[in-house]
This record gives sequence, C-alpha cells and structure tokens, in this order.
Amino acid sequence: MKRIILATVAILLATSGVWAQQNRPQNANAQQFARMMRNVSRVETKTIHSKILNADREYCIYLPAGYDNNPDRSYPILYLLHGMDGTNTSWFELGHLKDIMDQLRSAGEVCDMIVVSPNAGGKIQEGYWNGYFDMEGWAYERFFYEEFLPTIEKEYRVKADKAHRAVAGLSMGGGGCTAYAQRHSDMYCACYAMSALMHLPAPQANPKEKTKMWYLTEAANRYSCVEFVQNADDATKQALLTVAWYVDCGDDDFLFDCNIDFIKAMRKANIPYQLRIRDGVHNWEYWRTALYSALPFVSRNFGK
Repeated sequence: MKRIILATVAILLATSGVWAQQNRPQNANAQQFARMMRNVSRVETKTIHSKILNADREYCIYLPAGYDNNPDRSYPILYLLHGMDGTNTSWFELGHLKDIMDQLRSAGEVCDMIVVSPNAGGKIQEGYWNGYFDMEGWAYERFFYEEFLPTIEKEYRVKADKAHRAVAGLSMGGGGCTAYAQRHSDMYCACYAMSALMHLPAPQANPKEKTKMWYLTEAANRYSCVEFVQNADDATKQALLTVAWYVDCGDDDFLFDCNIDFIKAMRKANIPYQLRIRDGVHNWEYWRTALYSALPFVSRNFGK
C-alpha cells in the first residue's frame, strides 16, 4: 500500500511539472520574445504635421538592432531621399534597405546607424507635389530644415552634429542630397548621389498653365548642382572640401551626362570626389546594388 501511495505521489508530481512547464509561459515567452525583438533592427512609419506645408508628412525610419536595449547610446544618421514619384516607403519596399543594412552590419561593413527617409512627393501625374526645394506652393526645404530634421533629431537618439550626419538619394533625391550638402555643408560629413538629377534646362518661360512638373523643373534649374560649383567663390569651395562626395551613375542612365557635367565642375574647382560608373540604367536594380557602396561609404566617414 505504501508503495502504491508513493508511486501515485510521484506520478502527480511529474504530471504537475509537465503542466507547469506547458502553461507557464505565456508571460515568460512574451517577455523573452520582447527581449528578442529589442535586439533586432526595425523600421517604423510615422507622421509629422507640417505647419509650413500645411499637411501631414510621413517618414520611414530604420532603427538598428539594440536601439531599445541601449537607452544611453546615440547614433549617427543618414537622411536617404527618394526619387520622383517615390515616397518615404520606396527605399524600404523597393530598395530593400532594411535587409541590405542588416546584411552589411552582420558582415561588419557598416556601423550601427539610424536611416530616415522623408516623403517629398508621390506620383506627380496624380497631382502630388514633388521635390526637395522651395517653390511656389511647396516650401519643402524650409519644412525639412525647420521642422523635419529638428523633430527627428529630438525624438530619436541621434548624434546631432556634422561629423555624424550624412545625406544620400537617387534621381530627384540624388540632386536633392547634392544640393542640400552644397548649401548646408556645415551639416553633413558625406553625400552619396545616385543617378542624380544634377540640373535641368529651364522650363518654358510663359506656359499657359504652370503645372507641378513646371515648378519642379524650374526649381531643379534654379538650384542646379553643376552651376553651384561653377559659380562657387573661394569660401564656398573651402566649405565644399569639408564634405566627402560620391557620385554613382549607370553608363546607360538618361541622367549620365548631367552627372558627368557635375564631375567636370568638381574637377575644375579642385574639389575631391569619388565617381563610380557601372553597367546599368535608371532603375531599382541599380539603386539597390548602389546601397552596398553607399552605406559603407557614409559609415566610413562618420566621426571624421
């Protein structure tokens, strides 16, 4: 009888142990999952209201692995600009930014950094404003420097100085990032321009209707990155020397010539740059592969 009682007790103990193991953890598993998620990178999509534009503007932001586990740590930041008809999601959905960033970080080719992409457009054919410059009805550059950048660098743990801030972009955003780094050279350590819209001929002087495309063309002409270098005085050239420049354009890209015009101007002004010409056209296959150079380039220049 004694043996039967002991055996029953043993069975009950074993069963209760299994039951406890199976039922413990919704809490423990949730905590473990939360800890695990804090140790991986993530992308957030958020909105900022702009008084300047009188509109809400979305942005996507990449936060490196461990961001939440290291509340005392701050990070360098890359502002990554999309092209015409693109939005804040383009670099993440079509450019695979998160996957490429994680891959390069695992290989030790880039440092931990924050990458943010604002929304400067949408499909212009559907009536959206486009562009990174101030133009009639669209004071985007004012928004960027007076509202967007200060908000990002206040809400996230950013090393908010020139040595830890870079800018890059493709096409319209390639011209935008170049113009930003030219005219705000005290704010950026590096600029990586891909298939960049470096300048455009002036639009028709007196069209019957000034469309959003007319305003975009006029702004790209007015803020010509090529003419900026050509007209630079000695003080401006000295300021441009404080930025690391990289131009990356496909040999069959329809903007190839204006990128070469920019390089010629830089050479004549004795401003160092890096130039990469690869086989390719104006498409996402080219820009995705460009990230494998762009992200290590800005990473190497942070802190200099």
